[in-house]
Amino acid sequence: MDKQHTQMNDSHPQTNMPVGYPPQYPPTAFQGPPGYAGYPGPQVGYPPPPAGHPGPGPAGFPVPNQPVYNQPGGAAGVPWMPAPPTPLNCPPGLEYLSQIDQILIHQQIELLEVLTGFETNNKYEIKNSFGQRVYFAVEDTDCCTRNCCGPSRPFTLRIIDNMGQEVMTLERPLRCSSCCCPCCLQEIEIQAPPGVPVGYVIQTWHPCLPKFTIQNEKRDDVLKISGPCVVCSCCGDVDFEIKSLDEQTVVGKISKHWTGILREAFTDADNFGIQFPLDLDVKMKAVMIGACFLIDFMFFESSGNQEQRSGVW
Repeated sequence: MDKQHTQMNDSHPQTNMPVGYPPQYPPTAFQGPPGYAGYPGPQVGYPPPPAGHPGPGPAGFPVPNQPVYNQPGGAAGVPWMPAPPTPLNCPPGLEYLSQIDQILIHQQIELLEVLTGFETNNKYEIKNSFGQRVYFAVEDTDCCTRNCCGPSRPFTLRIIDNMGQEVMTLERPLRCSSCCCPCCLQEIEIQAPPGVPVGYVIQTWHPCLPKFTIQNEKRDDVLKISGPCVVCSCCGDVDFEIKSLDEQTVVGKISKHWTGILREAFTDADNFGIQFPLDLDVKMKAVMIGACFLIDFMFFESSGNQEQRSGVW
């Protein structure tokens, strides 16, 4: 067991970094969280950990005293999940998904948006069930698109890991927002690494229910997603079930969590949970994350005077 944890820590250079060391981030042109630009370039030759540095904890539990990085846009003191060994045929950066069966997605509250109603780029923390941060996601759209198109806007969502590397890119094109137009329904493309598609989420036409089809990189159908007839987060969670192709077996779910009356009434910052089989292909787990963001924008995002939708209409 100690040998396994040693291999995991050796594969993740961040565990040997001093506490508070800021990781390297993408170029300054990228519209990331406040303070995203201006970080020094990557450095080599990290000093060894101080004497008495605690080792990994028991299997299946968070590593104690994880280094805490001053990650811009994230809550101070939130530890990052240590990187596990990379499985075979796993896109770089997705190895974090290989050992988890649940993901929590927390949208950050934007004070400017709350006070003025001016739509800003959405930012999200993606965590495991222990509260360790796995990824950080930030929307990359221009001001005009955000405030003119509202929740129906096309967007690029960039997902970065604790090294500041962009490991996933989600692309949502502009599509019709009404089920009356079955020829131009919603979809999102998931790329990992950026530029390499690993799957798609396609809205399936239905007169009453929100339905989606999950496809692999070859556009082959893999799974289905089905939501409730009335998509309204009023004092309770809203579940979208992940099913087999014949829709007879439920293999997981995407849940919009109730966050309290004040947060629900005055912000559009939502919390989601995703559950899937532990042995599911990491590419499909990444596609589940894309499906969650598409569902958020379609049914729970509000902008200005546009209220969240209560159903497929």
